[in-house]
Amino acid sequence: MRKIAFLFPGQGAQAVGMGKEIYETYEIAREFFESANSQLDFDLKTLVFDGPLEKLAQTEYTQPALVAVEAMMLKVLNEKGVKPDVVCGLSLGEYTALVAAGSLSPLEAVNLVRKRGQIMTEALPAGTTSMVAILGMEVDTLQALLDLIDGVVEIANYNCPKQLVIGGEKSAVLNAIRLIKDAGVRKVIPLNTSGAFHTSLLRDAGVRFRTELEQVDFKKLDIPVVFNKTANYQDQPLIELMTSQISSPVLFEASIRKMLADGVDTFIEIGPGTILAGFLKRIDRGAVVYHVHDVKSLEKVVEELK
Repeated sequence: MRKIAFLFPGQGAQAVGMGKEIYETYEIAREFFESANSQLDFDLKTLVFDGPLEKLAQTEYTQPALVAVEAMMLKVLNEKGVKPDVVCGLSLGEYTALVAAGSLSPLEAVNLVRKRGQIMTEALPAGTTSMVAILGMEVDTLQALLDLIDGVVEIANYNCPKQLVIGGEKSAVLNAIRLIKDAGVRKVIPLNTSGAFHTSLLRDAGVRFRTELEQVDFKKLDIPVVFNKTANYQDQPLIELMTSQISSPVLFEASIRKMLADGVDTFIEIGPGTILAGFLKRIDRGAVVYHVHDVKSLEKVVEELK
């Protein structure tokens, strides 16, 4: 008997046209996406399916767009009988994980992250902060270099072995890049995000966002969720976890190792791109990983796992 985990990617996975084929193929997908479109204060459908990418990549639009697409795919999978035993999302994807676990309705999640994206955008003015992936450096070595730098620059994501993400004030990040390259690391990749997420620069944004979270009726989890902040199951109220999640590092590698240790043998990444599948293969080469992003990949999962 398989033990299945659903995984949901976060910002950086967005792409113009994501989910369009699934929207056009399944009635349940169309119904949900049209409902989400009607509730938002911008044209979700046009932006997601037609772009422009420059607008889709802006945090305040990326967040509701990506969660809407992931929730749409989740609805189709659930209707076809594919259900998870545990769920996990990377960063923003944690909100779709809460949908999969029954704590939030899909429309609640889309509306909530619309507000989350707006608050985060206001907290990090364009061009003032950045995020960069560092490939090939150990955690302790990287942290020692960051400790030498004035200003805010922190490890924001622990994705997989020797793949870390730093974020912070733009000048501090640039200084960090110089030190990292001087140490012999050449794979330093700027990320397609509009701010330094999961750093202390967003603590005040978390406090602001808490007022929005307090308006939400979080339901008891029907399915276990492994959370970004702790790499463990729920050990405190959801409102506390999701308030601090904005400014806390994403412990993705540790989250995957937690699920593997608990017997998960099949992972399904739901959403555009294959970012999480790539991380998984570096964490455990033997892991069985599926990816749902279009009709062909969705039907393959249904055929093999239903």
